[in-house]
Amino acid sequence: MSEIHRCGWAEGQFDDYVKYHDEEWGVPVHDDQVHFEFLILEGAQAGLSWATVLKKREGYREAFAHFDPVKVAAFDETKIQELLLNPGIIRNQLKVRAAVNNAQRFLEVQKEFGSFDKYIWQFVDNKPIINSWVNHKDAPATTKESDDLSKDLKKRGFKFVGSTVIYAHMQACGLVNDHTVNCFRYNTLT
Repeated sequence: MSEIHRCGWAEGQFDDYVKYHDEEWGVPVHDDQVHFEFLILEGAQAGLSWATVLKKREGYREAFAHFDPVKVAAFDETKIQELLLNPGIIRNQLKVRAAVNNAQRFLEVQKEFGSFDKYIWQFVDNKPIINSWVNHKDAPATTKESDDLSKDLKKRGFKFVGSTVIYAHMQACGLVNDHTVNCFRYNTLT
């Protein structure tokens, strides 16, 4: 039996990290609630490792109403203060407040475009960008597409949506396939 090859960043990691790579990362997302989940998680990751966020994913799921943007958009100051005491999430005031703000902005985008999915996929002409990296370290931190999307999100009032955060979102949600060519997931997503 041949050995399974994965992207270098997923090799030797803890089980949930490998499972995330194998089952989620790079799979095209067309579910608004999943897009919202990753916007919260990617924003929380800013300045931290994805492993840190992934270990707190269940805590986020519980704290942020299972990533229901309507419920999160309605969080008031009392709820924000409660979240800032919750050890199950990253208790950064700016990030928590950004998540609530971004839920409100997310609903505005849904209203304007019919869905967040329809909005975000237009930045890649409604089809995944397929890259051909030999080494995961060759993948860029940002691209023209992530720059454009980041700029538009900021213009709409979103927070913690710099180009690097947004490129990570694009990778996670399959707008970009950045699996390395030797990774077993690469061909299944092209």
